[in-house]
Amino acid sequence: MAKATATPAKSLLTPKDHTLILIDFQSQMAFATKSIDTTLLRNNAALVSKAAKSFNVPAILTTVAEKSFSGPMFNEITRTFEGQKMLDRTSMNTWEDQAVIDEVNRIGKNRIVFAGLWTSVCIVGPVLSALEQGFEVYVIADASGDISEEAHNRAMDRMVQAGARPITSLQYLLELQRDWARGETYASTTSIAKDVGGAYGLGIDYAKTMFNAQEGH
Repeated sequence: MAKATATPAKSLLTPKDHTLILIDFQSQMAFATKSIDTTLLRNNAALVSKAAKSFNVPAILTTVAEKSFSGPMFNEITRTFEGQKMLDRTSMNTWEDQAVIDEVNRIGKNRIVFAGLWTSVCIVGPVLSALEQGFEVYVIADASGDISEEAHNRAMDRMVQAGARPITSLQYLLELQRDWARGETYASTTSIAKDVGGAYGLGIDYAKTMFNAQEGH
């Protein structure tokens, strides 16, 4: 019979065990994205970015044809990672860009979390490539989008069938926090949730304002 212990699953993400790669969150790509509302997409991109920054997760920001066609990366991301260099590519598959691969190897994490546009091209490509090379891969489904729900959903199916693990943006934030007794990140985590965590964030604000209540107490 299995014996329970008060230890987390090894498959749960921690701030120190992965690299976040944000791909092609750019104007031209967003114009044609129909699987998710653009406002929600920008909100979720902000949530993921703020979570990574708060927990000191190493992040790679990459664009495609930024100056000639696709435009700048969402300012919700660039403001969070102010001063960080963008790695601009010609390849649709991020994993075929040597500058990106050099950065992946420099950071040296075996787990990679992906999000970006479009799911069926610019996310499928690097996810399948990373999986084939032995990396553990997570995809933030609601911080990614495509030209239709069908395109996004089939891309997610394909990646999951290949071994990728789907998560959501709020799940990403809370999985990094995981224990409300972690006081050093409590304030930043709840602040992010209040700013871009939707109804959950409203609930935190309400509980604090009305009852001076907080998570873990």
